[in-house]
Amino acid sequence: MNLLEIIPELPGTLLIDIGLIIIVATVIAFITKLFKQPLIPAYIITGLILGPIGLGLIKDSETIRAISEFGIAFLLFVVGLEINLKRLKHVGSVVLIGGVLQVILTYLLSYNISLKLGFAEFEAVILGLVLTFSSTMVVIKLLSDAEEMDTLHGKIILGMLLMQDILIILALSLLATVGTITVIPSLIAASLIKGAILFLIAFVFSRYLLPSIFKFAARNQELLFLSSITMLFLFSIFAHILEFSVSIGAFVAGLAMANLPYRTDIIGKIKPLRTFFATIFFVSLGMQLIVTYSPNLIKTLGILLAVVLLMKPMLIYLLITFFGYEKRTAFMTGLSLGQVSEFSLIMISLPFVMSKISPDLFSLIILLAAISMTATSYMMEFKEQIYSIFSPFLSLIVKLRLPIKEKKMNYKTKQAKYSVVLIGKHRMGDIIYKFLKRTRKKVLVVDYNPDVIQDLITKREACMYGDIATKEVLNNINLKRSKIIISTVPSEKDNILLIKHIKQINPKIKVFVTSNHTHQAKHLYKEGADYVILPQVLSGEKVSIILRKVLDNKKYAKTLKDKHLKYISGIF
Repeated sequence: MNLLEIIPELPGTLLIDIGLIIIVATVIAFITKLFKQPLIPAYIITGLILGPIGLGLIKDSETIRAISEFGIAFLLFVVGLEINLKRLKHVGSVVLIGGVLQVILTYLLSYNISLKLGFAEFEAVILGLVLTFSSTMVVIKLLSDAEEMDTLHGKIILGMLLMQDILIILALSLLATVGTITVIPSLIAASLIKGAILFLIAFVFSRYLLPSIFKFAARNQELLFLSSITMLFLFSIFAHILEFSVSIGAFVAGLAMANLPYRTDIIGKIKPLRTFFATIFFVSLGMQLIVTYSPNLIKTLGILLAVVLLMKPMLIYLLITFFGYEKRTAFMTGLSLGQVSEFSLIMISLPFVMSKISPDLFSLIILLAAISMTATSYMMEFKEQIYSIFSPFLSLIVKLRLPIKEKKMNYKTKQAKYSVVLIGKHRMGDIIYKFLKRTRKKVLVVDYNPDVIQDLITKREACMYGDIATKEVLNNINLKRSKIIISTVPSEKDNILLIKHIKQINPKIKVFVTSNHTHQAKHLYKEGADYVILPQVLSGEKVSIILRKVLDNKKYAKTLKDKHLKYISGIF
């Protein structure tokens, strides 16, 4: 008997549905990875295969809806947990002002384009919101996979996503409680009050209850896990009582727990669930696609995709550039935010929204989300190649940078000869820099964080703003008298470019680069690195030296502790 004839006869339980999703997704993911492609498209293709467009093996729309909502709740819970406001302290102005400007300008642009395309006013409002916001879940997952969470563009992206999340939660709250685009002050005020209550509850829990609860729960790993899940469901119930989406409650729960000292451990325990439900989410996204093909649909979809994939990233690029950031940072930020948010799927699932938009628009938004999320995964996979293509054009736009800031982007003493060039003065780079200054070496710092450069300029320390992945920056570094180059940037591609450039100019210069992985370190040695800094190896060696000193002198531990606390207090 044919297998496809047997499967539909199996009991339509949730377990069978989830089993089919995971099995097919795993098989397609294996095939996708064989061709070295991103996994998100594989999950969406799985949904297309299992859904009505494909084999139609899963026909229970209510089950799909339940799986999707449950999955989004878990995913946004982890997103809330991973938001660390301390990471954003160096990019506050561009996040606060630039983030709000991006939302306002993108919404106005999207709303007017939607009206021009013939959508009704309410549908244009919904489409405007859909096109404005980006996917926190997708972008954080891709940044995490690429180990770019702590890069400058990573911090700006996280900050702008946080700002977007706050604004879209406000928008969802207003839509959910008002239920119309007619502005009624009393209803809006009621919505804002309810939102304030939810965040006030989160603040009280975070400040007064959760530290004690989790201090006790942390003694047992199973209890720590259950306590974390309990908070997710508890805040989801709070949100439901206040007439918000349960997914918003899950997000707020993550925010409430984000500052716990056990946060890293909790994230480690929740991440497998996030991976599991992320798979289900993307598969369910593909399963919900029911599209009636027509020339008008293709035209409309093409225009809306152009807004999301081209116009929104370009607008973000212009804003980031205007705030004085280097073109590569601005480009990577814009490129990463060119997709539709998962909140859009929550929004169109609200009962009053579904009742006021056409089925075609509902499917169009899902298709728009699926394509834009898929496109983002590819664009971030090949971001360096895309950047190199657009770089000449971006050089023309970069002149829009604020002229006052551009004049202050470097500080060098006349005819100075720097024996050491330090690329990246953050955390490990700061320790190296302080050591070099104590030894009275002439050091030039190259960094693409404007705040770091401004601080060095204030102290009249030699510095230069720029990104080592940009050849123009490398050409501006005078390497003729330098003896050693130290890069604390862990990007393999950037360091290979650095090594090749330096060895061509002056083969005698010693090049120290950084890597987080041993296989990359081997590759960097083959490319000509004189030494590869592996933090995990060096930390083990350093701890061994410390242990030897502590065993010989017990008082040394107290001295070391005081010194360590003083240093980390200065950073954080």
